[in-house]
Amino acid sequence: MVHLPALPGAPLAKLPMSSIVESAVREASTLIEAGFDAVVVENYGDHPFWADSTPPETGAAMAIVVEHVVRRVKCPVGVNVLRNDGAAALAVAAVSGASFIRVNVFSGVMATDQGVLTGRAAEIVRRRASLLPRGRDAVRIFADVHVKHAVAVSQPDLAQAARDTAYRALADGLIVSGAATGQATDVADVRCVKQAVPNRPVWVGSGVTARQAAALADIADGLIVGTCLKRGGRTEAPLDGRRVRELVRSVRV
Repeated sequence: MVHLPALPGAPLAKLPMSSIVESAVREASTLIEAGFDAVVVENYGDHPFWADSTPPETGAAMAIVVEHVVRRVKCPVGVNVLRNDGAAALAVAAVSGASFIRVNVFSGVMATDQGVLTGRAAEIVRRRASLLPRGRDAVRIFADVHVKHAVAVSQPDLAQAARDTAYRALADGLIVSGAATGQATDVADVRCVKQAVPNRPVWVGSGVTARQAAALADIADGLIVGTCLKRGGRTEAPLDGRRVRELVRSVRV
């Protein structure tokens, strides 16, 4: 994960765009050089988050940052526009050359700290087709199932929610996470989603640490790692090179 500081227009914004771009490129490069296969760029510092429609300046800033990251790292780059602006994430990916997006609530209804969020799969899938002639081959959609910091309203059964997200909403891949950022993902939940949707990649979306990364990697198709790579294990802190190397070693052995 590349957690961006507050972007222009956010309440905690302090840094100029040049500094934000420089930091994002540096962190993405550090991760790829250490052995990560891809990076996800996220507007983590923009809290409190808009529910599902971010202002124009957020998308503009994200597009600038992501394009610089794409140019530098030469690997798959993903985009997540918090809290749940999948349309903006898709637009950023389309203009920047990113390979995939993450959408927190793509299908169904979730009660969150931003209010009740409703999936917009119909809009996002159609918009992808109109923006990108190659569709899913150009930008893949990875959707959370029972996303963190939320409670399921429409479909409490995890397996059925996974099937709905994959086969009715047409997500290209699924993400399973714990209750909150940095909190461990239940291995049983990962197995449940893998069994429910065997023909889609399933990624772990939170709480990955060097201690249990290898075990999760044996079940999941990918691990999204952020908090445990930071100094002191604090999500908002800079990357800790030792923690990054330790995580990679734990998976590559």
